[in-house]
Amino acid sequence: MTSAVTVVRARGVLDVDTGEISAGAAVRIEGDRIAAVGTDPGVTAGADAVVDLPDLTLIPGLMDMEVNFLLGGPGATEQDPIRIDPAAMTLRATVNARRTLRAGFTTVRNLGLFVKTSGYLLDVALADAIDAGWVEGPRIVPAGHAVVASGGHLDPCAQMYTAPHIMPMTVEEGVADGVDAVRRAVRYQIRHGARVIKCCVSGGMAPRTGTATALQYSAEELAAIVDEAHRRGLKVAAHCHGDEAVRAAVTAGIDCIEHGFAIDDETIQLLVEHGTFLVSTNALMENWEVSAALPAFRSMADEVFPVARRSFSRAIEAGVKIACGSDAPAVWHGRNADELVVLVERGMTPLQAIRSATVVSAELIDAPDLGRIAPAMLADLVGVEGDPLTDITATQRVRFVMKDGRIVKTPAR
Repeated sequence: MTSAVTVVRARGVLDVDTGEISAGAAVRIEGDRIAAVGTDPGVTAGADAVVDLPDLTLIPGLMDMEVNFLLGGPGATEQDPIRIDPAAMTLRATVNARRTLRAGFTTVRNLGLFVKTSGYLLDVALADAIDAGWVEGPRIVPAGHAVVASGGHLDPCAQMYTAPHIMPMTVEEGVADGVDAVRRAVRYQIRHGARVIKCCVSGGMAPRTGTATALQYSAEELAAIVDEAHRRGLKVAAHCHGDEAVRAAVTAGIDCIEHGFAIDDETIQLLVEHGTFLVSTNALMENWEVSAALPAFRSMADEVFPVARRSFSRAIEAGVKIACGSDAPAVWHGRNADELVVLVERGMTPLQAIRSATVVSAELIDAPDLGRIAPAMLADLVGVEGDPLTDITATQRVRFVMKDGRIVKTPAR
């Protein structure tokens, strides 16, 4: 059976490798793959359908390396993990996924459930539903449950300030202490479909779990998490703040640091030397309404956020491999491109920011057929208003989205 041929013509097509926009170029899509790119008449010959976007610039489908579709969204509150059952949370997650896709983000990592699910991996179920075409959303690299220490960051009982025994969590749901338990937790996530492992190495911004930079897992526990994941071919992403925690994570062989707030130049250099990825989640510092938070949180934010802004700019200068991640819903679902704007404010060029959400993210998730508009790549295209190389806010003005060769959004709808 011959695949349908679709041609998309635009004002220009961005080549993320050369950093050039080809004026008036067209993209030929055969089935779910890009067959040709250019201005040659042969690119459009024999097409079954032609889509004209004379006012838009085409860029590759964008990627967000840290979201949590199960939290946030319509009607969300901070008490949702104990107020809403897992089925309802998954249904609402379909809305968050659709918003994200229509914002131009065609691939995401869903990094770590921290809700009571009786062992079900809700993000795996959502990823499967999207792949089956039941619901609309980006392709998802799911982590299942975050592997966390009792009382540590992303332990739901600590996050929600519950009384003892109100919401008991199992090892299968990620709360694990000791080498044997963390191995069991990792194996369970992999058994049920996780494609990346998320763990929490340090504290976070939730005051009940201790200081943001406190180390919460031992070297032996971290080594066991990495060993289990790597032997099965999965990478490990670690929530991490501060020098001690980041160094412990890198030394253990963790592949990707989430946040990495408040690290010094020596630790930044360690990331460079090991080739460890950094998913910086900087936009949340600009969008979080800290004044409405608990006093302990405000105090922690006042201490950590200014240092984080400075250290991230130094990480850019040092050449750390930085992948785009918004930490949605800390940034609202569908506003993921806010992160790209903040990356430029911190010192990236617009092209570097776009690469962080395309080729760098593709490298992080081992997806060589994503992140570029080029022959043989999956046909993920995003049409934006304006020139994204001179104005990164163009990525917030998405008017056209194609994923896997299927049009999801057009200027008309």
